[in-house]
Amino acid sequence: MDHYHSFNPNYRPYYPPPPGAYPGYPMPPAPPNAYSPYPPYGNPHPHVHSPPQQNVFHHSGPLFPYPNSNPQPPPSFHSNSLPTSLNFGYPNNAQQQGSLQYVSESYQYYHHSSPPHPPPERIHSHQANNSLSPNSSIPRPPSPSTSSSSQLYPIEDVLASCHLSDDRPTSGTLSISTSFSGFQHQDLGSARPGIYGYPNYSFPSASDASQHGVSRQIVPYSPSKASLKVLLLHGSLDIHIYEARNLPNMDMFSKTLSDLFGRRVSKLANKIDEHMPGSITSDPYVSVCVSNAVVARTYVVSNNENPVWNQHSRVPVAHHAAEVQFIVKDSDMIGSQLIGIVSIPAEQIYSGAIVEGSFPILGLNKKPCKSGATLRISIQYIPMEVQTLYNLGVGGPDHKGIPGTYFPLRKGGRVTLYQDAHVPDGSLPALRLEGDAYYHHGKCWRDIFEAVKQARRLIYITGWSVYHMVRLVRDADYYSDTLGEILKAKSQEGVRVLLLVWDDPTSRRILGFQTDGLMATHDEETKKFFKHSSVRVLLCPRSAGKRHSWAKQQETGAIYTHHQKSVILDADAGNGKRKIIAFVGGLDLCDGRYDTPTHSLFRTLQTTHREDYHNPTFTADVTSPREPWHDLHCRIDGPAAYDVLTNFEERWSKSSKPHGIEKLKRAEDDSLLNLPRIPDILKMAEAPCLDENDPEAWHVQIFRSIDSNSVKGFPKDPRQAMRSNLTCGKNVMIDMSIHTAYVEAIRAAQHFIYIENQYFIGSSFNWSAHNDLGANNLIPMEIALKIAKKIKANERFSAYIVIPMWPEGVPTGNATQRILYWQRQTMQMMYDTIYKALEEANLEKTYHPRDYLTFFCLGNREVEDGCRILSPTAAPANTPQALAQKNRRFMIYVHSKGMIVDDEYVILGSANINQRSMDGTRDSEIAMGAYQPHHTWARKFSNPRGQIYGYRMSLWAEHLGILEDSFRHPESLGCIRRVNHMAELNWKQFASDQVTEMRGHLMKYPVEVDSRGKVKALPGCETFPDCGGNILGSFMMVQENLTV
Repeated sequence: MDHYHSFNPNYRPYYPPPPGAYPGYPMPPAPPNAYSPYPPYGNPHPHVHSPPQQNVFHHSGPLFPYPNSNPQPPPSFHSNSLPTSLNFGYPNNAQQQGSLQYVSESYQYYHHSSPPHPPPERIHSHQANNSLSPNSSIPRPPSPSTSSSSQLYPIEDVLASCHLSDDRPTSGTLSISTSFSGFQHQDLGSARPGIYGYPNYSFPSASDASQHGVSRQIVPYSPSKASLKVLLLHGSLDIHIYEARNLPNMDMFSKTLSDLFGRRVSKLANKIDEHMPGSITSDPYVSVCVSNAVVARTYVVSNNENPVWNQHSRVPVAHHAAEVQFIVKDSDMIGSQLIGIVSIPAEQIYSGAIVEGSFPILGLNKKPCKSGATLRISIQYIPMEVQTLYNLGVGGPDHKGIPGTYFPLRKGGRVTLYQDAHVPDGSLPALRLEGDAYYHHGKCWRDIFEAVKQARRLIYITGWSVYHMVRLVRDADYYSDTLGEILKAKSQEGVRVLLLVWDDPTSRRILGFQTDGLMATHDEETKKFFKHSSVRVLLCPRSAGKRHSWAKQQETGAIYTHHQKSVILDADAGNGKRKIIAFVGGLDLCDGRYDTPTHSLFRTLQTTHREDYHNPTFTADVTSPREPWHDLHCRIDGPAAYDVLTNFEERWSKSSKPHGIEKLKRAEDDSLLNLPRIPDILKMAEAPCLDENDPEAWHVQIFRSIDSNSVKGFPKDPRQAMRSNLTCGKNVMIDMSIHTAYVEAIRAAQHFIYIENQYFIGSSFNWSAHNDLGANNLIPMEIALKIAKKIKANERFSAYIVIPMWPEGVPTGNATQRILYWQRQTMQMMYDTIYKALEEANLEKTYHPRDYLTFFCLGNREVEDGCRILSPTAAPANTPQALAQKNRRFMIYVHSKGMIVDDEYVILGSANINQRSMDGTRDSEIAMGAYQPHHTWARKFSNPRGQIYGYRMSLWAEHLGILEDSFRHPESLGCIRRVNHMAELNWKQFASDQVTEMRGHLMKYPVEVDSRGKVKALPGCETFPDCGGNILGSFMMVQENLTV
């Protein structure tokens, strides 16, 4: 049994928990308007039948008692042990599934169940057509069964992994294994091998693709072909793009004029071409597209009609697709020009056969773009069914980190996990972990304050915003100096203090006048404050590369940001030595971020938040209620902290490099310390590490979303960049390992996923509408496919997703409404997938889609207690400000960017779940993934009870105000139904006309999901309370890159 201490009754903002919540501790009397404990609940979905309850685990009573919802404990689908084969309950006949045949205007839609996959055959083609003919003699996959009911959900995807040769292919040869068996791990050393032994160049960049480009790309596709089967490709595509031959010259002046004005004008241009010096011809590259999403791209080969790439890509896919398209383009300064397309039907690769050969490149008219123009490629589909290593979970015994990333897994570190900027003593319960250990509630900003005060050599800070006026410590008996004053003092002591802050293009000093900037980041103010000190501040704009068009450069600088948040310092390592530590997460060191688990609205306006009011929903002269802020952060102590330092050094070196006339004014920047020359600072290999047998040891890996326009040090040679696990863009090298980490962790999840994120938009390629939007990150689709696979296997799996009630700002604004509209599309796609899975398994009358996936938001209400707070300017009646003051309620803004998988693996950082953060060519981001090897399912054969478990339980205690026994098994049906029930009660309390004190803050996201998974407006609550704005969003005409 876990043991909990009582809340501190002297901590003012908290109301006491219900009587009996903490046995043995006296409870003060409840205030008159205190919120009563949650009542019992029955079946939350009366139209479905509840499955029989199983009394699997026993407990003497609730941990933090809510009223009992059932006479028996919630069901659990886990035994106390697992078979040594680590199959996690997968059936042997998992590959047998049904199918769907759907006929559309242009092709038949088949959803194959996953057939048994024999060793792949090798298919060669040197035919004079660009698609493999359905009637050819090439081996075909087994025909889909027609015995099962219709479905759109994914094929059975037993998770796993496959080993391929580490040897890079040479022209004309393939180094792909002809068998799926025999996976072996590769050592993730300095060479940074990619996914399963290959470099991972999984996704493209930037300029011209729907997946990663700033502008939407419509992939050319003609419906006039013979009917093609649309199949779910869930797994990996192993792609080799070798070379092209006899490409047309797309840069001919005569051709350009002919395209524009016709043949007569082009005759004059032909004569001009004949007299032009040198060879000017096409600059070709290839994009690989699946279901309107670009999943891979080659680099550009300049001035070459016979380019050779010899490029290999291993990319994750979760797409319904009729074909895989290889689109050959000519790169131009103003964009790109289509040369032609090679299309491979999905049906031909579905069996796992290797399709290779030289294929004719066809134009949009289905004729060869030029006589003899061919593209030599190889492609193989590797389904999830044969990738068995994922079955061991995220932290399996041979886990060597997320493959295909720039930074490898670092072992033997320490990690401290934080929720909110500050957690006062006694405000959250003490959580007992395995053995006699207890979870420690960290105090994030106080720990940063102490680390800054103790630094002796360096303090490096990155931020979207860094405000010199913020105070890190705000205890009743001690208020720290401002951050600016502290950093100036440390700089005067000889500490090297460097700040790398995003340069908001709307914040400028013009003729001595300061413009605040649309984002109110205080970047110019902070730089001015440190102007005459030894603190160095670099305002870093988000810039596109020199080779991008002028329009692209302007768009990148205006729309995208540097979004990383980190603090890197030296710390005491003992014996007179110093080591590097780092803080990483979602918290910027700026105004509006300081908060505690109480998330007060009014009570701290004259104390803790007297100088720190923040609520961008309201006008500037209204100072109540404040916008509460919930966030996640962490401290890294060990080898991985040096990778965070490397990220800072790469970014600083790029940003500080002089350009243009500046090269004549100053020499190269020397602000960065040359750490190898400082003898008392330990190198990474010398940093103290915990022994792997220490149960408190952590394995940590750093991930990023960033490109070569923002860092110095990425290889310029594309081939070398690929060996560093960077992906190729049109004119840029990209690190998008955050996306890779999320996908890998979700695929390896076995029991549950818990997400807190500021945004949740993605997998637009599978939306019912707007599927060409370009929000193509795989995260929502991977979660939906994971749940569908578990339903098919009759196993429990739960996904909890916490998002803000609306994106920060005015909820009626066009951009906000568009974001909410995309969010609804994402939700609907996931629930459609889950319902189809339930229907296929004949479980649609037994379970509700919300028994597997549920969305939440956070909110708070405070009763008046004699400390009425008035704004300097009273809000006009019936405005959002006046209504919020009258009803004493407001959302708690979820700014978190984290995911917990199976209580054994955690990802925390600055990256949102949207295309801006996951793309790699848009906002720059940093994150960490970590686990304790002694606290994993693979090692324990039961629920882990390490620090990550304690972190999740602490978050749930904050959000629900209580802990119950079922929370220890979040995958169970009893747990997710109980949490849904409590969240619905909290929403009703928040939306009620009666003002009552809220003890729990976790609320159902205010939409209705019916038994068929349809997302609708909540009856009687179509708009947000007080502030207005359609909860389901509206399709406003807004620049799409701003909203995805």
